[in-house]
Amino acid sequence: MASRLAILWALVVLAVGVHQVQFWRSARLDTDVLALLPEDEQAPEVDAATRKLADDAGRQVVLLVGARDWPSAQRAADEASRVLSESTDLLEPAVVDTSALDQAVDFYRPYRDRLLTPAQRQWLSRATPEELGGTALMKLYQPAGARLTDWNADPLGLWQDWWQARAAETSARPRDGRLWLSGEGREWVLLTWKSKVSAFALGDGSRVTAAVERARAKVEATVPEGRLVAAGVPLYAEAAAAQASWEMSTIGFGSLAAVLLLVWLTFRSLRPIVLVGLSLTLGCAVALTVTALVFERVHLLTLVFGSSLVGVAEDYGFHYFAARQGKAPSERGPVMRSLLPGMVLALVTSVVAYLALGIAPFPGLRQMAVFSAAGLTAAFLTVVCWFPSLDTGALPVTSFSERFSASITRWPRVASTPAWWLTGAVLTVLVAVGIWKLEPRDDLRQLQGAPANLIADQRELGRLLGLPSPAQFFLVQGDSDEQVLAREALLKTKLDALVAQKVFAGYRAVSDWLPSEAQQREDAALSARAEAQAVAAVSASTGEAPTRAAFAPEPLLPSHFLSGPAAGAIRQQWLGTLGKARYSVLMLRGLNDPKVLPRLEEVAQGLEGIRWVDKTAEISGLLGRYRRIMGGLIAAGYLAVLLTLVARFGRQAWRAWLPSVLGTLLTLAIFGWVGAPLQLFTVLGLVLLLGMGVDYGIFLLEHPGDGSAWLAVALAGVSTLLSFGLLGLSATPALRSFGLAMLVGEVTIWILTPCFRLPPGKITHEN
Repeated sequence: MASRLAILWALVVLAVGVHQVQFWRSARLDTDVLALLPEDEQAPEVDAATRKLADDAGRQVVLLVGARDWPSAQRAADEASRVLSESTDLLEPAVVDTSALDQAVDFYRPYRDRLLTPAQRQWLSRATPEELGGTALMKLYQPAGARLTDWNADPLGLWQDWWQARAAETSARPRDGRLWLSGEGREWVLLTWKSKVSAFALGDGSRVTAAVERARAKVEATVPEGRLVAAGVPLYAEAAAAQASWEMSTIGFGSLAAVLLLVWLTFRSLRPIVLVGLSLTLGCAVALTVTALVFERVHLLTLVFGSSLVGVAEDYGFHYFAARQGKAPSERGPVMRSLLPGMVLALVTSVVAYLALGIAPFPGLRQMAVFSAAGLTAAFLTVVCWFPSLDTGALPVTSFSERFSASITRWPRVASTPAWWLTGAVLTVLVAVGIWKLEPRDDLRQLQGAPANLIADQRELGRLLGLPSPAQFFLVQGDSDEQVLAREALLKTKLDALVAQKVFAGYRAVSDWLPSEAQQREDAALSARAEAQAVAAVSASTGEAPTRAAFAPEPLLPSHFLSGPAAGAIRQQWLGTLGKARYSVLMLRGLNDPKVLPRLEEVAQGLEGIRWVDKTAEISGLLGRYRRIMGGLIAAGYLAVLLTLVARFGRQAWRAWLPSVLGTLLTLAIFGWVGAPLQLFTVLGLVLLLGMGVDYGIFLLEHPGDGSAWLAVALAGVSTLLSFGLLGLSATPALRSFGLAMLVGEVTIWILTPCFRLPPGKITHEN
């Protein structure tokens, strides 16, 4: 039977090896931060809107190159472009189509009579014939300049003003064949480049970032006070990939090296090192294969988290070799059979704890849960199926292991004495005060792990260009396109008052470019009446009678607009049909002060089909909700584990259970005393403590009085501390919070577990 299991596991490993070759050739690894975020359970359309706004900028790198004067800014832009153009295999300039405006003007020309700004609409509705005639005469006799059409076609200049309002949606203006803006004491040239490779492709290192940095250095070296500001998804993606790769190497290989050193010190044999290393390698390989098969793409942070698996998956190998030490090779089978009940129970509790991570709607957490559970199971199967067959030589007891095994007798044991009761009372007070001082903090911004220079550049570029925020917007819903556009128009009337109060800079809406049919008919009638009065006044004054141009008889429809040349500026905000409704997004510019967000939220109240979306606040709220849910899950999990332990150990089950409970409470108290915030990822670390901390007590109860069991527990504890301690050094705040919770909790549980071992007189199970 053992041989059949070994062969069956070998076939599985062979299949995993084939898959690994295919996986790394295709490099299906993801660094998209959005992939880690929770799905919006109540409103999938919000998630769809957020993703569409982000996806449209997936390959774009935006640069502002500035200097004290315009000629210097142009020279700086030329230097930056020359450096970037050297990376032709990586970057290409986003060509500005100089004919795009002409095409858009020609597209809109038949509909010019029904395109009015709110200010124009208000003026035309109250202007007298004399005012209209005077304006038309002024437009007729003003000096010739750049005009979109002749006077006969637009006697009041409405067309020109409408286009100026559209141009106000960005600060950049054409100048000398470039896009120019002025701000913060500099003249700036706007450059847009596109990455030729996916922003999330692995294997390109930080090449886009390196090219941008070379361009920055060149600008600063060749132009006095020259400056380059850059932002874009590829820069964030490369920073995340570089950080994750470094952490994978540090945490994974650092943990592996420490574990193998421990094995050498304990057993002084190459065979345990090779076999424990084999179980770890196969555990990680199987974990990656299972994760890749379950999910479309594997996130890099999953591998960073999974690299800490090294500190847990070697436990089974430690227990086998600790029990095998000093015994004849012929006893390999009996040794494994004696360990199997405890190892299975430990595996079940750990896997359940890992899979509990997948309850939250975080795709990243679900990947981590599957990766870790699969890796742990694979390491266990490797030990059970292969170790008895591959471990053929003698394994003498070393002096290090002998001394450490004997140290269990010197460990203090909990007893009903005044000293222990006093210690318990003091700890109870400290824990109660620490937990009372604990401060929950679920703000998503606290988990921001992007480099500070990227965030600073992004904010400065957004401030200079007046770019809309993709994290806060209004979602407009309707049963038809017409209803969506009409509701947008109603929302804009509310927002105009806040814009006038300078609460924020402005907005960008689809209905600015495509008014509703009803609005188009009203505006066409309004402009026709006003222009007729203006032309009549001009005729009475000059004796001329110009003829009004002919316009399209039918309104501009969404289908026609979206296929036209003008839609590119706004297409990303038109979501179309999602489910049974139609949706659009109204984006806001100049949201620099978080204090104004409540006022914007109030605008949506009472407006049917209008929803205010603050994605940052929504995710923060979701983090808090699942922090509370997972907290309840921990309590339920401890109860379930206690019942499982009672079934195995009877009245002594509390000895394996209580150290983990105390470790969890002490961890929370320490976080409270030092002022560390309580976050979802802190609680997730406590979930894993439930599974892994109980393992130590299980093995000490399974093998009471056996020094080899304490040796294995000690080695497992130290290696786990090394793994999760290194996670506490992660630059990703979520992983750092998780790692610190695991570090503090594991230390506490590892110290407490031997204190609750069985007294000398109780060496048998009480079933």
